[in-house]
Amino acid sequence: MHILIVNDSVIPVFRYGGTERVIWYLGKELVKMGHKVSYLVRKGSHCDFGQVHIIDPLRPIAHQLPKTDVVHFNNAPPEEAVEIPYIVTMHANSNDMTERDRNTVFVSGNHAQRFGSDSFVYNGIDWDDYARPNWNVRRNHFHFLGNAAWRVKNVKGAIRVITSVPDEQLFVLGGYRLNIKMGFRLTLSPRVKFYGMVGGERKYSLLQSSKGLIFPVRWHEPFGLALIESLYFGCPVLGTPYGSLPEIIHSDAGFLSCRADELARALKETGQYSQKRCHEYARDCFNSKKMALAYLEKYAKVMNHQPLNATPPVLQERQIQKFLEWK
Repeated sequence: MHILIVNDSVIPVFRYGGTERVIWYLGKELVKMGHKVSYLVRKGSHCDFGQVHIIDPLRPIAHQLPKTDVVHFNNAPPEEAVEIPYIVTMHANSNDMTERDRNTVFVSGNHAQRFGSDSFVYNGIDWDDYARPNWNVRRNHFHFLGNAAWRVKNVKGAIRVITSVPDEQLFVLGGYRLNIKMGFRLTLSPRVKFYGMVGGERKYSLLQSSKGLIFPVRWHEPFGLALIESLYFGCPVLGTPYGSLPEIIHSDAGFLSCRADELARALKETGQYSQKRCHEYARDCFNSKKMALAYLEKYAKVMNHQPLNATPPVLQERQIQKFLEWK
C-alpha cells in the first residue's frame, strides 16, 4: 500500500511538535511493515524513509496530491473534492459546532465521544528513538512537560502543587520563568526551575531523574504525548480528570483530581508506584506499531468505500467556561 501523509508543517522536529512526531513515527512504522510512505509537508522538510513532496501555498492542496492508494490528512481536509480514498486525523480541540468530515479519526475515546464519534486511534511513539530508562538513577524532582505559555496547560497549578509540599522541586520543561505572551507570569520560587523547549538527550535525562509528572490541565486534553513520555521513563502522572486522562491514567499509573491539595497529598505518595510498571504500560500500549496497525484498519475501510463515521462528527456540547475547574 502507498500512503500519503499530509500536514502543514516541517518534518522532522526535535523539540516541540506533537503532531509532527506522531506522523513521523507512523510513517516510519508503516515502512517497516512493507508499505510505501510519502509526505506532503512544508518546505524545509526531509525524510530518509519516504519521499517528500513540498506544499505549494499558492495552489489548492487537492491539486497537489500525488497518485497513492490512500491519503492521511492531519489537518483540515481541502474544500475541493479529493478523488483518492482518505482519512482525517483531528489532533486538536475545537469549540465550534462545525460538522467534521465523515472520515475523521480522533486521538482518544474521550476526544471522539465529545464529537459523537467512536472513531479514534491512540498516538504511539517509536520507543527505539528514546533512551532506555536507567532504574539506578536518583530521582530528585518532579516535572511539568508542555507549552507553559499556554494557560490551559496550567503551569501555575503545577507550581502551586509543588510549593505546597516542603523541599520538593519542579522542573518546567517547555517554559520560562517570565512569560508575557499569554498572560503575565513571573515565578519567583527557587524550587521551580525552567528549561525552555528541550529535546533529545537533555529531555530524556530530565525525565529520567524525575519522580513524576505534574499535569493539572484545565481543558479536555485530546491525548497528551507528555503523559506517555513520562510514563515511559517510570514517572507516574498527577493530573486533572479531563479529556483523555481518565482513560490513560489508571490507578497503577497515577492519580487524578481537580484539587491542588489532593494532588499535593498524592505527590507525597509517589513512591508507591512501580517505575517499571509505568514504563511497561507506556511501552506496550502506546507504541508506533500499535498505532500503525490501527490506522491500517482505517485505511482499508475507506479504500473499501466505507466512511469511518455514519454521520459527520460534530461537537456535542460547547464548553462555556474558558478554563475547566481547578481548586
